[in-house]
Amino acid sequence: MSTAVDKTPGRERGAPDDGPLLEVRDLHVEFVTRDGVAKAVNGVDYSVRAGETLAVLGESGSGKSVTAQAIMGILDMPPARIPRGEIRFRGRDMLTMGKDERRKIRGQKIAMIFQDALSALNPVLSVGFQLGEMFRVHQGASRAEAKAKAVELMDRVRIPAAAQRVNDYPHQFSGGMRQRIMIAMALALEPDLIIADEPTTALDVTVQAQVMDLLAELQAEFHMGLILITHDLGVVADVADKIAVMYAGRIVETAPVHELYARPAHPYTRGLLDSIPRLDQKGQELYAIKGLPPNLLRIPPGCAFNPRCPRAQDRCRVEVPELYPVAEDDGTPLEGRGSACFFWKETLHDR
Repeated sequence: MSTAVDKTPGRERGAPDDGPLLEVRDLHVEFVTRDGVAKAVNGVDYSVRAGETLAVLGESGSGKSVTAQAIMGILDMPPARIPRGEIRFRGRDMLTMGKDERRKIRGQKIAMIFQDALSALNPVLSVGFQLGEMFRVHQGASRAEAKAKAVELMDRVRIPAAAQRVNDYPHQFSGGMRQRIMIAMALALEPDLIIADEPTTALDVTVQAQVMDLLAELQAEFHMGLILITHDLGVVADVADKIAVMYAGRIVETAPVHELYARPAHPYTRGLLDSIPRLDQKGQELYAIKGLPPNLLRIPPGCAFNPRCPRAQDRCRVEVPELYPVAEDDGTPLEGRGSACFFWKETLHDR
Protein backbone atom coordinates (compact mmCIF):
# COMPACT_ATOMS: atom_id res chain seq x y z
CA MET A 1 0.00 0.00 0.00
CA SER A 2 1.03 3.60 -0.53
CA THR A 3 2.71 5.12 2.49
CA ALA A 4 1.49 8.61 1.74
CA VAL A 5 0.57 10.60 4.83
CA ASP A 6 -0.36 14.19 5.48
CA LYS A 7 2.17 16.29 7.37
CA THR A 8 -0.69 17.84 9.35
CA PRO A 9 -0.75 16.24 12.84
CA GLY A 10 -3.70 13.94 13.46
CA ARG A 11 -4.76 13.62 9.84
CA GLU A 12 -4.41 10.24 8.17
CA ARG A 13 -3.77 9.58 4.52
CA GLY A 14 -6.88 10.08 2.41
CA ALA A 15 -8.84 11.56 5.30
CA PRO A 16 -12.09 13.18 4.10
CA ASP A 17 -11.01 16.65 5.24
CA ASP A 18 -12.21 18.57 2.21
CA GLY A 19 -13.97 15.79 0.31
CA PRO A 20 -12.61 14.33 -2.96
CA LEU A 21 -10.01 16.32 -4.86
CA LEU A 22 -11.36 14.97 -8.12
CA GLU A 23 -14.69 13.43 -9.08
CA VAL A 24 -15.39 12.05 -12.54
CA ARG A 25 -19.11 11.50 -13.10
CA ASP A 26 -20.75 9.68 -16.03
CA LEU A 27 -17.96 10.78 -18.39
CA HIS A 28 -18.37 9.94 -22.08
CA VAL A 29 -15.72 10.61 -24.73
CA GLU A 30 -16.16 9.88 -28.43
CA PHE A 31 -13.97 10.23 -31.51
CA VAL A 32 -15.56 11.05 -34.84
CA THR A 33 -13.79 9.15 -37.62
CA ARG A 34 -14.46 8.43 -41.30
CA ASP A 35 -15.59 4.94 -40.31
CA GLY A 36 -17.99 6.07 -37.60
CA VAL A 37 -18.00 7.18 -33.97
CA ALA A 38 -15.55 5.42 -31.66
CA LYS A 39 -16.92 5.35 -28.12
CA ALA A 40 -13.71 5.46 -26.11
CA VAL A 41 -15.17 6.28 -22.67
CA ASN A 42 -18.69 5.16 -21.76
CA GLY A 43 -19.89 6.49 -18.44
CA VAL A 44 -16.82 6.47 -16.19
CA ASP A 45 -17.21 7.35 -12.52
CA TYR A 46 -14.33 7.57 -10.03
CA SER A 47 -12.89 9.86 -7.40
CA VAL A 48 -9.62 10.42 -5.56
CA ARG A 49 -8.82 12.22 -2.30
CA ALA A 50 -5.73 13.99 -1.03
CA GLY A 51 -3.00 11.49 -0.16
CA GLU A 52 -4.85 8.66 -1.89
CA THR A 53 -3.64 6.55 -4.82
CA LEU A 54 -6.16 5.30 -7.36
CA ALA A 55 -4.83 2.78 -9.87
CA VAL A 56 -6.73 2.54 -13.17
CA LEU A 57 -6.06 -0.82 -14.84
CA GLY A 58 -6.94 -2.34 -18.18
CA GLU A 59 -5.64 -3.44 -21.56
CA SER A 60 -4.62 -0.98 -24.25
CA GLY A 61 -7.71 0.68 -25.70
CA SER A 62 -9.78 0.36 -22.54
CA GLY A 63 -10.10 4.16 -22.15
CA LYS A 64 -7.63 4.75 -19.30
CA SER A 65 -5.49 7.38 -21.00
CA VAL A 66 -8.39 9.05 -22.83
CA THR A 67 -10.11 9.61 -19.48
CA ALA A 68 -6.90 11.18 -18.14
CA GLN A 69 -6.56 13.41 -21.20
CA ALA A 70 -10.16 14.54 -20.79
CA ILE A 71 -9.42 15.45 -17.16
CA MET A 72 -6.37 17.46 -18.23
CA GLY A 73 -8.24 19.09 -21.11
CA ILE A 74 -5.66 18.06 -23.70
CA LEU A 75 -7.87 16.07 -26.09
CA ASP A 76 -7.87 17.27 -29.69
CA MET A 77 -11.45 18.49 -30.20
CA PRO A 78 -12.34 17.60 -32.90
CA PRO A 79 -12.06 14.69 -33.57
CA ALA A 80 -12.75 14.11 -29.86
CA ARG A 81 -15.95 15.26 -28.21
CA ILE A 82 -17.42 14.95 -24.72
CA PRO A 83 -21.19 14.51 -25.16
CA ARG A 84 -21.88 14.37 -21.45
CA GLY A 85 -20.34 13.98 -18.02
CA GLU A 86 -18.71 16.02 -15.28
CA ILE A 87 -15.09 16.42 -14.16
CA ARG A 88 -15.18 18.12 -10.77
CA PHE A 89 -12.00 19.41 -9.16
CA ARG A 90 -12.65 20.50 -5.58
CA GLY A 91 -16.36 20.60 -6.40
CA ARG A 92 -16.11 22.71 -9.57
CA ASP A 93 -16.88 21.25 -12.98
CA MET A 94 -13.85 21.77 -15.19
CA LEU A 95 -15.84 21.07 -18.36
CA THR A 96 -17.85 24.28 -17.85
CA MET A 97 -14.81 26.47 -17.11
CA GLY A 98 -13.34 28.92 -19.57
CA LYS A 99 -10.00 28.10 -21.21
CA ASP A 100 -8.02 30.59 -19.14
CA GLU A 101 -9.47 29.36 -15.87
CA ARG A 102 -8.82 25.73 -16.76
CA ARG A 103 -5.27 26.56 -17.84
CA LYS A 104 -4.56 27.92 -14.35
CA ILE A 105 -5.59 24.59 -12.84
CA ARG A 106 -3.57 22.53 -15.31
CA GLY A 107 0.01 22.36 -14.06
CA GLN A 108 -0.62 24.35 -10.89
CA LYS A 109 -3.31 22.13 -9.35
CA ILE A 110 -3.35 19.02 -11.57
CA ALA A 111 -0.23 17.77 -13.32
CA MET A 112 0.40 14.79 -15.60
CA ILE A 113 3.36 12.47 -16.08
CA PHE A 114 3.32 11.07 -19.60
CA GLN A 115 4.34 7.52 -20.47
CA ASP A 116 6.93 8.37 -23.14
CA ALA A 117 9.28 10.91 -21.59
CA LEU A 118 11.46 11.20 -24.71
CA SER A 119 8.44 12.24 -26.80
CA ALA A 120 6.98 14.48 -24.09
CA LEU A 121 10.20 16.46 -23.61
CA ASN A 122 11.33 18.95 -26.26
CA PRO A 123 14.52 17.51 -27.83
CA VAL A 124 16.02 20.91 -28.75
CA LEU A 125 15.70 22.52 -25.32
CA SER A 126 17.74 21.67 -22.24
CA VAL A 127 15.93 19.94 -19.39
CA GLY A 128 16.78 22.90 -17.15
CA PHE A 129 15.06 25.30 -19.53
CA GLN A 130 11.97 23.08 -19.72
CA LEU A 131 11.76 22.66 -15.95
CA GLY A 132 12.32 26.36 -15.40
CA GLU A 133 9.57 27.31 -17.84
CA MET A 134 6.97 26.31 -15.25
CA PHE A 135 8.31 28.97 -12.87
CA ARG A 136 8.79 31.61 -15.56
CA VAL A 137 5.23 31.24 -16.91
CA HIS A 138 3.28 30.66 -13.71
CA GLN A 139 5.35 32.59 -11.14
CA GLY A 140 7.14 35.24 -13.21
CA ALA A 141 10.58 33.99 -12.17
CA SER A 142 13.69 35.34 -13.89
CA ARG A 143 15.86 32.99 -15.96
CA ALA A 144 18.41 32.73 -13.16
CA GLU A 145 15.74 32.01 -10.56
CA ALA A 146 14.06 29.45 -12.82
CA LYS A 147 17.37 27.68 -13.44
CA ALA A 148 18.08 27.51 -9.71
CA LYS A 149 14.65 26.01 -9.09
CA ALA A 150 15.24 23.49 -11.91
CA VAL A 151 18.44 22.32 -10.19
CA GLU A 152 16.54 22.04 -6.91
CA LEU A 153 13.87 19.91 -8.58
CA MET A 154 16.46 17.65 -10.22
CA ASP A 155 18.09 17.16 -6.83
CA ARG A 156 14.72 16.33 -5.29
CA VAL A 157 14.11 13.50 -7.78
CA ARG A 158 17.68 12.28 -7.21
CA ILE A 159 19.33 13.05 -10.51
CA PRO A 160 23.09 12.88 -9.81
CA ALA A 161 25.17 16.03 -10.33
CA ALA A 162 22.05 18.09 -11.03
CA ALA A 163 23.92 21.41 -11.15
CA GLN A 164 26.22 20.05 -13.85
CA ARG A 165 23.46 18.31 -15.84
CA VAL A 166 20.85 21.06 -15.82
CA ASN A 167 22.00 22.23 -19.28
CA ASP A 168 21.93 18.72 -20.80
CA TYR A 169 19.33 17.70 -23.37
CA PRO A 170 16.76 14.87 -23.02
CA HIS A 171 18.66 12.44 -25.26
CA GLN A 172 21.67 12.68 -22.92
CA PHE A 173 19.73 11.02 -20.09
CA SER A 174 18.78 7.37 -19.63
CA GLY A 175 15.13 6.31 -19.76
CA GLY A 176 14.89 6.17 -15.99
CA MET A 177 16.47 9.62 -15.58
CA ARG A 178 14.13 11.10 -18.22
CA GLN A 179 11.18 9.72 -16.30
CA ARG A 180 12.52 11.39 -13.14
CA ILE A 181 12.68 14.67 -15.08
CA MET A 182 9.02 14.21 -16.05
CA ILE A 183 8.17 13.64 -12.38
CA ALA A 184 10.13 16.77 -11.45
CA MET A 185 8.23 18.76 -14.07
CA ALA A 186 4.90 17.53 -12.69
CA LEU A 187 5.97 18.45 -9.15
CA ALA A 188 7.30 21.89 -10.06
CA LEU A 189 4.30 23.86 -8.79
CA GLU A 190 3.42 21.38 -6.01
CA PRO A 191 0.03 20.34 -7.46
CA ASP A 192 -2.78 18.79 -5.45
CA LEU A 193 -3.18 15.90 -7.89
CA ILE A 194 -0.85 14.04 -10.23
CA ILE A 195 -1.96 11.75 -13.04
CA ALA A 196 0.79 9.28 -13.94
CA ASP A 197 0.08 7.63 -17.30
CA GLU A 198 2.12 4.41 -17.56
CA PRO A 199 5.11 6.04 -15.79
CA THR A 200 7.23 2.85 -15.90
CA THR A 201 6.68 1.87 -19.55
CA ALA A 202 9.81 0.49 -21.25
CA LEU A 203 11.86 0.62 -18.03
CA ASP A 204 13.54 -2.44 -16.55
CA VAL A 205 12.15 -3.92 -13.34
CA THR A 206 14.74 -2.33 -11.04
CA VAL A 207 14.18 1.15 -12.46
CA GLN A 208 10.40 0.63 -12.32
CA ALA A 209 10.66 -0.01 -8.59
CA GLN A 210 12.83 3.09 -8.11
CA VAL A 211 10.36 5.31 -10.01
CA MET A 212 7.38 3.96 -8.06
CA ASP A 213 9.20 4.38 -4.73
CA LEU A 214 10.05 7.95 -5.68
CA LEU A 215 6.42 8.72 -6.54
CA ALA A 216 5.24 7.26 -3.23
CA GLU A 217 7.84 9.26 -1.28
CA LEU A 218 6.96 12.54 -2.98
CA GLN A 219 3.25 11.86 -2.56
CA ALA A 220 3.85 11.44 1.17
CA GLU A 221 5.82 14.68 1.32
CA PHE A 222 3.19 16.78 -0.46
CA HIS A 223 0.02 14.83 0.51
CA MET A 224 -1.02 14.71 -3.15
CA GLY A 225 -3.70 12.63 -4.75
CA LEU A 226 -2.32 10.24 -7.36
CA ILE A 227 -4.04 8.54 -10.29
CA LEU A 228 -1.81 5.78 -11.60
CA ILE A 229 -2.74 4.49 -15.06
CA THR A 230 -1.24 1.16 -16.06
CA HIS A 231 -1.86 -2.27 -17.55
CA ASP A 232 0.71 -3.86 -15.21
CA LEU A 233 -0.88 -5.26 -12.07
CA GLY A 234 2.54 -5.90 -10.54
CA VAL A 235 3.40 -2.20 -10.57
CA VAL A 236 0.43 -1.14 -8.43
CA ALA A 237 0.32 -3.94 -5.84
CA ASP A 238 2.39 -2.08 -3.24
CA VAL A 239 1.48 1.54 -3.98
CA ALA A 240 -2.26 1.79 -4.70
CA ASP A 241 -5.03 2.26 -2.16
CA LYS A 242 -7.87 1.36 -4.49
CA ILE A 243 -8.24 0.06 -8.04
CA ALA A 244 -10.65 0.73 -10.89
CA VAL A 245 -10.54 -1.84 -13.69
CA MET A 246 -11.59 -0.58 -17.13
CA TYR A 247 -12.79 -2.48 -20.19
CA ALA A 248 -14.16 -1.00 -23.43
CA GLY A 249 -14.48 2.45 -21.90
CA ARG A 250 -16.34 1.36 -18.74
CA ILE A 251 -15.28 0.61 -15.19
CA VAL A 252 -16.07 -3.06 -14.63
CA GLU A 253 -14.71 -3.46 -11.11
CA THR A 254 -13.67 -1.32 -8.16
CA ALA A 255 -12.02 -2.51 -4.95
CA PRO A 256 -9.37 -1.75 -2.33
CA VAL A 257 -6.11 -3.06 -3.75
CA HIS A 258 -5.53 -6.09 -1.55
CA GLU A 259 -9.15 -7.23 -1.74
CA LEU A 260 -9.09 -7.13 -5.51
CA TYR A 261 -5.93 -9.25 -5.67
CA ALA A 262 -7.33 -11.74 -3.14
CA ARG A 263 -10.88 -12.01 -4.48
CA PRO A 264 -11.69 -10.43 -7.85
CA ALA A 265 -15.41 -10.14 -8.58
CA HIS A 266 -15.36 -9.73 -12.37
CA PRO A 267 -14.24 -12.37 -14.91
CA TYR A 268 -12.09 -9.82 -16.73
CA THR A 269 -10.19 -8.95 -13.54
CA ARG A 270 -9.83 -12.66 -12.81
CA GLY A 271 -8.35 -13.13 -16.29
CA LEU A 272 -5.87 -10.29 -15.78
CA LEU A 273 -4.71 -11.76 -12.46
CA ASP A 274 -4.43 -15.26 -13.90
CA SER A 275 -2.22 -13.86 -16.68
CA ILE A 276 0.49 -12.79 -14.22
CA PRO A 277 3.50 -15.19 -14.23
CA ARG A 278 3.92 -17.02 -10.92
CA LEU A 279 6.98 -18.70 -9.44
CA ASP A 280 4.95 -21.73 -8.35
CA GLN A 281 3.85 -22.39 -11.95
CA LYS A 282 7.26 -22.85 -13.50
CA GLY A 283 7.08 -24.74 -16.78
CA GLN A 284 3.32 -24.31 -17.15
CA GLU A 285 1.71 -22.50 -20.06
CA LEU A 286 0.90 -18.88 -19.20
CA TYR A 287 -2.83 -18.14 -19.14
CA ALA A 288 -4.13 -15.57 -21.63
CA ILE A 289 -7.60 -14.09 -21.99
CA LYS A 290 -9.06 -15.42 -25.23
CA GLY A 291 -9.88 -13.09 -28.08
CA LEU A 292 -9.15 -9.40 -28.52
CA PRO A 293 -10.47 -6.20 -26.99
CA PRO A 294 -13.55 -4.95 -28.86
CA ASN A 295 -13.50 -2.53 -31.74
CA LEU A 296 -14.71 0.74 -30.19
CA LEU A 297 -16.61 1.51 -33.39
CA ARG A 298 -18.65 -1.66 -32.89
CA ILE A 299 -18.81 -2.51 -29.19
CA PRO A 300 -20.76 -5.78 -28.72
CA PRO A 301 -24.30 -5.51 -27.37
CA GLY A 302 -24.85 -6.38 -23.74
CA CYS A 303 -21.71 -6.78 -21.65
CA ALA A 304 -18.77 -5.76 -23.85
CA PHE A 305 -16.66 -8.57 -22.36
CA ASN A 306 -19.16 -11.33 -23.22
CA PRO A 307 -17.38 -12.60 -26.40
CA ARG A 308 -14.27 -13.38 -24.29
CA CYS A 309 -15.92 -14.33 -21.01
CA PRO A 310 -15.93 -17.96 -19.81
CA ARG A 311 -19.07 -17.26 -17.73
CA ALA A 312 -21.11 -15.53 -20.46
CA GLN A 313 -24.77 -16.48 -20.71
CA ASP A 314 -27.65 -15.31 -22.92
CA ARG A 315 -28.41 -12.42 -20.58
CA CYS A 316 -24.86 -11.10 -20.96
CA ARG A 317 -25.31 -10.76 -24.74
CA VAL A 318 -28.38 -8.55 -24.40
CA GLU A 319 -28.24 -6.52 -21.17
CA VAL A 320 -25.53 -4.11 -20.04
CA PRO A 321 -24.74 -4.84 -16.37
CA GLU A 322 -24.52 -1.94 -13.96
CA LEU A 323 -21.75 -1.69 -11.37
CA TYR A 324 -23.35 -3.83 -8.67
CA PRO A 325 -22.33 -3.46 -5.00
CA VAL A 326 -20.34 -6.52 -3.91
CA ALA A 327 -21.25 -8.16 -0.60
CA GLU A 328 -20.49 -11.25 1.47
CA ASP A 329 -22.86 -14.21 1.46
CA ASP A 330 -24.63 -12.86 4.54
CA GLY A 331 -25.34 -9.60 2.73
CA THR A 332 -22.64 -7.55 4.46
CA PRO A 333 -21.49 -4.97 1.86
CA LEU A 334 -17.80 -4.85 1.06
CA GLU A 335 -16.71 -1.20 1.25
CA GLY A 336 -15.52 0.27 -2.01
CA ARG A 337 -16.31 -2.88 -3.99
CA GLY A 338 -18.35 -3.03 -7.16
CA SER A 339 -18.57 -5.37 -10.15
CA ALA A 340 -20.28 -4.86 -13.51
CA CYS A 341 -21.16 -8.54 -13.83
CA PHE A 342 -24.48 -10.34 -13.40
CA PHE A 343 -22.61 -13.30 -11.93
CA TRP A 344 -20.10 -11.55 -9.68
CA LYS A 345 -20.86 -13.90 -6.77
CA GLU A 346 -19.58 -16.92 -8.71
CA THR A 347 -16.37 -15.09 -9.67
CA LEU A 348 -15.86 -13.76 -6.12
CA HIS A 349 -15.93 -17.30 -4.71
CA ASP A 350 -13.95 -18.90 -7.54
CA ARG A 351 -10.70 -19.79 -5.76
